[in-house]
Amino acid sequence: MRNVEKYARGYFMPPEMSLNWTKKEYITEAPIWCSVDLRDGNQALIVPMNLEEKLEYFKMLVDIGFKEIEVGFPAASETEFTFLRTLIEQDLIPDDVTIQVLTQSREHIIRKTFESLKGAKKAVVHLYNSTSVAQREQVFRKSKQEIIDIAVNGAKLLQQCAEETEGNFQFQYSPESFTGTEIEFALDICNSVLDVWQPTAENPVIINLPATVSMSMPHVYASQIEYMSNHLKFREHVILSLHPHNDRGTGVADAELGMLAGAQRVEGTLFGNGERTGNVDIVTLALNMYSHGVDPKLNFENLPAIASVYERLTKMRVSERHPYGGELVFTAFSGSHQDAIAKGMKWREEKEPRHWSVPYLLIDPKDIGREYEGDIIRINSQSGKGGIGYVLQLKYGLDLPAKMRENFGYFVKNVSDQQQKELMPDEIYDIFLQEYVNIKTPVEFVKYGITDNEDFQTIVTIRAGHEIKEIAGTGNGRLDAISNALQTELGLNYTDLIYTEHALETGSKSQAVSYIGITAADGSVYWGCGIDVDIMTSSVKALFSAVNRFSSNTLV
Repeated sequence: MRNVEKYARGYFMPPEMSLNWTKKEYITEAPIWCSVDLRDGNQALIVPMNLEEKLEYFKMLVDIGFKEIEVGFPAASETEFTFLRTLIEQDLIPDDVTIQVLTQSREHIIRKTFESLKGAKKAVVHLYNSTSVAQREQVFRKSKQEIIDIAVNGAKLLQQCAEETEGNFQFQYSPESFTGTEIEFALDICNSVLDVWQPTAENPVIINLPATVSMSMPHVYASQIEYMSNHLKFREHVILSLHPHNDRGTGVADAELGMLAGAQRVEGTLFGNGERTGNVDIVTLALNMYSHGVDPKLNFENLPAIASVYERLTKMRVSERHPYGGELVFTAFSGSHQDAIAKGMKWREEKEPRHWSVPYLLIDPKDIGREYEGDIIRINSQSGKGGIGYVLQLKYGLDLPAKMRENFGYFVKNVSDQQQKELMPDEIYDIFLQEYVNIKTPVEFVKYGITDNEDFQTIVTIRAGHEIKEIAGTGNGRLDAISNALQTELGLNYTDLIYTEHALETGSKSQAVSYIGITAADGSVYWGCGIDVDIMTSSVKALFSAVNRFSSNTLV
């Protein structure tokens, strides 16, 4: 990078050490959440939402559990004014939800804002003006005192308009571009506004400290927040709020450390939608707390449905790797990861522990509406035997022996590699049925009879091509006798009959599934599976499947 010398750090450290937030381990309670999807999020869309889309989005936010929702900048456009009026006139705002409106510190905009709020039972009126060095010098070309005067005059006008308008109004002030503002000046302007509003326990106000442009590492933002929290006037009657953006990719970290530093409220959006790199993602923040056993007070129990509505209304896309909400965030393709997850899930079933601790899975995917089958373990050429076996067991109830899982795993990986694609669970199941289950060539099992004297003697009826014939064998058990008959008939030689079985289903329509492995002279193991309503018949079919695979020399 040739032009690094043109850049310098544009933030300002607090004038005193503010590091008490470092003594805290984690966030212990949910903040007050304020969704700004319908303002910051909407203004960042290529095609902003229309009235019907905004109404549907508002309802979704209410259903999720947001108690504060910024509905727009009603003085900025007729569309936003109409949206707010529709919410009020059609009585669409629940009693426990407070709408928030944004206004610049300019007289005609403030008056238009209160006009839009007529009939609202309650609302947060959010006043802001820019305070950073760059904004003061380059955009407004005003002194610090002139910038303070803008904020103070706006604060006074808010009070006047609130007195003239029926309703319950809470005030909020933001020194916009806080992160590029000298901390002492940010404190001066906020305290000047507080001197006007004189907050009380009955009428607290909100001071919002936005990372309008993220300019520092998260620990710096946290120290700035802690300094402000320690020095704001009327602090016990001030709700300290954050509004992080994500320019440096640290929006979530900024918010989390800011909460440790004393913030009580967070403004953000679903999936981080917003201008440039976006606002802080409330989904990630909330579920990060959830993963620590802290109730976020928001309902993301059907996150895929929320993501679907979000994508449809905003025309934006939730990335496959987006924390929690992405299609692939719980998915393991790696063989070792799949094996660990499968074993962890089995351990959980056996031990029934109180707390979630499955390898590679931060939270239980089912808690946010994801399914184990198809969401956690997905199969491609990088997958392993554990994952492939897990898919068969979870979705189809097939609990393959460990060595058979390994054998089938290599087969499936080769198919995925050759086809250069991910294999869906039904494709894996179809491969298993085709290659291992009830194989009928070159010889098909028809029926058998057993005589139990000192040894077991059998007559097995088989079909080879179009010919039906009987073959005889003797052994120390039923399967051993049938196995010896097959070896004699087909001229095969194998040893070490490996056998396991289990019930495939429960109830009146239950089936038995059997797995058999046979070892050839060169040490190769050939596996077969049999499925039948009768356990003995399923084991015979498994033996025939293994012998047929051996006879056809199809082991991969």
